[in-house]
Amino acid sequence: MEDKKTALITGASKGLGFALAESLAHKGWNLILNARNAKRLLAAKNHIAGFTNVIAISGDVRDEIHLLQLAEVIEKEQWKLDLVVNNASVLGVSPMKNLLDHPVEDLHTVLHTNMIAPISLLQKLRPHLRKGAKIINVSSDAAVEAYETWGAYGGSKAGLDHMTAILRKENPQYQFYAFDPGDMRTDMYQAAFPGEDISDRPLPSEQAVPAIMTLIENTIPGGRYTSNFSKEQAV
Repeated sequence: MEDKKTALITGASKGLGFALAESLAHKGWNLILNARNAKRLLAAKNHIAGFTNVIAISGDVRDEIHLLQLAEVIEKEQWKLDLVVNNASVLGVSPMKNLLDHPVEDLHTVLHTNMIAPISLLQKLRPHLRKGAKIINVSSDAAVEAYETWGAYGGSKAGLDHMTAILRKENPQYQFYAFDPGDMRTDMYQAAFPGEDISDRPLPSEQAVPAIMTLIENTIPGGRYTSNFSKEQAV
């Protein structure tokens, strides 16, 4: 048990979070998983439990009590975290709206979920991070490109990117990465393009997960990476 690596992944009931959890499970990692939808999270846990030790706790990452519960279970299990993946995100209203038409209440939800909650979670997990732990904050190309109607989501991810860079400077004992997975065939991407056929987009397991696994399994400087990242960039 002690020599097994441990990861915490938010938003792990489906999409990128689930695909990454499944990949780590096959490699024997201990897993702590979060998601808002309890029924989907239980199904994910039951599937992954066939390969490794997994704890699943449903809740909203905007809920401070829920974040404390995640830290509490790690302390109870006496695990140390080798990896934290802040993957839980919300797109905002769909169809997406121009910023001047975007409901302010929804702006609060998007910015809190995508930008504030990852920092709050890391504050609570800090006592349980192993030296050299890797923290991967899931970003988006909307963080660096000004797409119309993507202001709320893109702005939240741009803020997360910048805070990830600052965290890297402030905490050299850990490795911080902002990771842009690119377009993926997920429910969130479909919500961004309601009614459109997105079947030509890759599944998370096809490009994004292999790229993240490259970051996890190699000695690679902290920074911002995309799913086009390759092992040749390892040092």
